[in-house]
Amino acid sequence: MDWISQFLPGFMLFFCRIASFFVVVPVFSAKNVPAHFKIGIAFFVTLMAYTVMGVSMPVSFDSLYVLSIIREILVGICLGFVAYMFFTIVQIAGSFIDIQVGFGIANVIDPMTGASSPIIGNLKYMIAMLLFISLNGHHLLLKAIMESYQWIPLSNDMFARMYSGQISEFLLKSFSTVFAVSFQMASPIIAALFLTDLGLGLLARVAPQFNIFVIGVPLKMLIGFMLLILLFPAYHDVFKDAFVTMLDHLQKFFALFAS
Repeated sequence: MDWISQFLPGFMLFFCRIASFFVVVPVFSAKNVPAHFKIGIAFFVTLMAYTVMGVSMPVSFDSLYVLSIIREILVGICLGFVAYMFFTIVQIAGSFIDIQVGFGIANVIDPMTGASSPIIGNLKYMIAMLLFISLNGHHLLLKAIMESYQWIPLSNDMFARMYSGQISEFLLKSFSTVFAVSFQMASPIIAALFLTDLGLGLLARVAPQFNIFVIGVPLKMLIGFMLLILLFPAYHDVFKDAFVTMLDHLQKFFALFAS
């Protein structure tokens, strides 16, 4: 009983942060990943992290323990949300492309998230997920949550950071970075399809007998798919840069608590 009262409160705080991280973070939070697998991996990662770093962090079971649980859940959710935002880059870029190509009305249900997503964005998301796993990015996410205790210990000042606006300011800057990168990813196809619309508009003025509404839709789809085929080899480097930016923002989130 003495052993349980000494180590169980700290273990549960570790489990709250890691479990909430797996609820939000990409790859592990997908709906097609079984719930018992998520709970199991959260438990074993907690066991490893607590054995290495948690034994030296004694936690007392007092009246403030509930606030500590809420604080650890917020830390885990924020870490997972920062990583998740950079996976929405491809879906936002796909939304931009779908609107121009003509697929904006034909959204599909993404089996990974369970939400409605654009067709091109869903395709890019699956490719980005496969590339992320092939580069062992999920290992880096596990490493990030385990090393978070070196930067954000159990006695962190999460509530003070939220009250001062540092967390919201950081999330806002991260979202602006995500939006800028997604627009850069979609800009070549958007620019080409804009020129296509311009050419079709000139054609409608020069030769009114052509039915532009009948010609324009399949032409824009054909040009969009051709540009996607040409640009797909370059997306490998674009996705890798996005993953590097994601890890860089995770480090910046850790640095908020070191300052």
